[in-house]
Amino acid sequence: MKQNQKLGKFLIYVTLIFMAVVSLLPLYWVFATSLQLPSYQNETMEEPINYVESTPPKLYPVGVNEYFHQWKMREAAEDAGNEAQAVYHDQKMDEVVTKTFEGFVILFERTKIMKWLLNSLYISIVTTVAIVLIDTMSGYVLAKKKFPGKMIIFWAIISTMMIPEQVTLVPTFMMVQKLQLFDTHWALIFPSLALAFGVFLMRQFLLAIPDELIEAAKIDGASEWKIFWTVIVPLAKPAMAVLSIFTFVLMWNSFLWPIIVLNDENLLTLPAGLKTLQDANLASFKLLMTGATVAAIPMIVFFLLFQRYFVKGLSMGGVKQ
Repeated sequence: MKQNQKLGKFLIYVTLIFMAVVSLLPLYWVFATSLQLPSYQNETMEEPINYVESTPPKLYPVGVNEYFHQWKMREAAEDAGNEAQAVYHDQKMDEVVTKTFEGFVILFERTKIMKWLLNSLYISIVTTVAIVLIDTMSGYVLAKKKFPGKMIIFWAIISTMMIPEQVTLVPTFMMVQKLQLFDTHWALIFPSLALAFGVFLMRQFLLAIPDELIEAAKIDGASEWKIFWTVIVPLAKPAMAVLSIFTFVLMWNSFLWPIIVLNDENLLTLPAGLKTLQDANLASFKLLMTGATVAAIPMIVFFLLFQRYFVKGLSMGGVKQ
């Protein structure tokens, strides 16, 4: 029996590792392409080779191998006293470094990627703070207050999670236009001030808080506002942290809505800004992959720092009343 259990666990781990590798392969390919050599020729090649668009694609940065190859050749030339060859291989080493990182140099010197990064950071932080506050208040009311139609309101909010974003694009766009928010950052912030998933998450968490704590605060003369800030918020911090992470990632990766309501290049978020590089035909495939790499790195760091909260958030979402 124990051997069967070990075999079953082994197969599960193998399957999970395989799925993880398959899932991460496209991301790795993006990173590798951003560091790939474009149109390069050394002493052994008959004509230049573009490794960025080679078929089949190279799944590792060729420049790393080429740099060490040229370094070994230069050392050999210096040992043999062939100064001309040593200079040639030294120049090739510089060329490899320059071409490997040229995508990052072009991206940061010739585009507005720093402004787009700051725009994404600003919008993500403001929206996250607003959503966490509003959803915590909504979850508190739906979890602890008694009033007619409470469950109808709750299920009405939950039902909005089943509506695809594309369905609400036109009415939301009309609202933004009438409020004269078009081509401003408020066009991104205002329609996102409440999140149905956040209301659900906070309500489910707050249901576990004993009502006796709230009753005791009322007996001590605390107002509703004071009960919320001094009793509910401190106890709800774990769920608020989870909601903050989910919201920040959602807003950071938002793509469709920003390209609809923003025209000014200085106001674009990072995903929308990268789209303009492709539209303007100013960028090569390597440059696009470099932009995707720059956009992905903050989220990867963010996930690594808070991964245990991601797992906790998924388990919270599954709690039933």
